[in-house]
Amino acid sequence: MVSQSSERLEQLKAFDEMKTGVKGLVDAGVTTIPSIFIHNFDEPPPSKTKTTTISVPTIDLACFETDPEKRTETVKRVQDALQTWGFFQVVNHGIPLSVLEDMLDGVRRFFEQDDDVKKGYYSRDYSGTKLIYNCNFDLFTGKSTNWRDSFSCFMAPTPPQPADLPTVCRDILMEYSNEVMKLGKTIFELFSEALGLKSSYLNDIHCAEGLQVLGHYYPACPQPDLTMGSPQHADNDFLTVLLQDHIGGLQIQHDNQWFDVPPTPGALVINIGDLLQLITNDKFKSVEHRVLANTKGPRISVASFFTTSIYPTNRVYGPIKELLSDSNPATYRETTVKDYVTFYRNKGLDGTSALQHYRL
Repeated sequence: MVSQSSERLEQLKAFDEMKTGVKGLVDAGVTTIPSIFIHNFDEPPPSKTKTTTISVPTIDLACFETDPEKRTETVKRVQDALQTWGFFQVVNHGIPLSVLEDMLDGVRRFFEQDDDVKKGYYSRDYSGTKLIYNCNFDLFTGKSTNWRDSFSCFMAPTPPQPADLPTVCRDILMEYSNEVMKLGKTIFELFSEALGLKSSYLNDIHCAEGLQVLGHYYPACPQPDLTMGSPQHADNDFLTVLLQDHIGGLQIQHDNQWFDVPPTPGALVINIGDLLQLITNDKFKSVEHRVLANTKGPRISVASFFTTSIYPTNRVYGPIKELLSDSNPATYRETTVKDYVTFYRNKGLDGTSALQHYRL
């Protein structure tokens, strides 16, 4: 947790109490960003840093379930992508393009509805299954505030009542979540086989049990060189499925360099989170990534986290025993998902990995 000065803390509280987020600032016509959003960058700032545009591996999921040869090839490509980049994209994933587009539109409709309606969802209490909206989950713990508003909703294993979801995105949120759950279970099968385990292994240990859907709204920023959409971080889950619009801004870190990942129409971006790195004992690694602020916005994305972070179960996760040996001993101590995510949230996005806290 980052210690905040009393002046900054008062500014954060005042901003939070407005309940209109970054979009409220843009709607008010700000031409300079408030000081709470200014990041202390190493020179030069990220938006001025020379980056290379790459195409992360794209994996075609068509027919792999019915063609044994295609399945073997797909598993090998997944294994290579995770060991090389930690990210890949999937096409022919089974989710109709119309559903993807409607989900992005649903996020836009939520954030662009009347403030008085939207304020009814404003909260920092992630313990329930109702949809909540706020600006920066780590507003009071992070090093700097990011130019992004978000909503969060846990859609599995205990989905919210339809009445608890906003009417502007209720139907598509439920439909999209069901589709992502099916895709996630398929991805976990491929991951299991890429680890040399039976295909049902990761699903059997409930990696696909929980789903948290995050809708992100990155308004156009008048001074994008001074702030970030999302700072450098790795995800705190087992698996993330990312749907993003056409604007771009996602970057991933590889060999101590930042690489732009331009959007691919109809594709979904897949990356593993810290908890999968922990249970695979570093065989697969969660990768640091970030999102630049932009002048084109709003940028819209939907990140679906496979996690049971709000559910107080006694299920403990540690390095998978089948992957360990005398030459490859356990690197991490065991933890519950809830304890890991609680530590991650309390620490905030401060540029350090929460996994270090769990290393033996």
